[in-house]
Amino acid sequence: MKATDLLKKQHKSVKALSNELKMHTQIEEEIFYPAVREIGSSKAEEMVDESYEEHHVVDLVLAELPNVDPEDERVAAKMTVLSELVERHADEEEDEMFPMAEKKLGKERLQQLGEQMEQMAGGQRRAA
Repeated sequence: MKATDLLKKQHKSVKALSNELKMHTQIEEEIFYPAVREIGSSKAEEMVDESYEEHHVVDLVLAELPNVDPEDERVAAKMTVLSELVERHADEEEDEMFPMAEKKLGKERLQQLGEQMEQMAGGQRRAA
């Protein structure tokens, strides 16, 4: 397979993944982060603010992808940076934000939030 054909195939996969990533960030921003902010601690505020900023950076990179020439040598660098940011972001949420949410929001509230998130995800999938 030609290098450019391989990259085009990967771009198609990346675009599908970027749509999933957009849905994920929207669910977090519209449902989960506001609930975490309700905890009211400075640590919760700090984590939520940082998460919004990380999402913003991811959005900027994702917005560039459709316009990037597949043969541009910076494509691999962009994907590496995006991958590292998303991985670090997910690890921080799972290691810090989620345990705080589980402790402070409680099982019942988290169940309620999960149901709202599932509804939103289902509605977005049907619309796509």
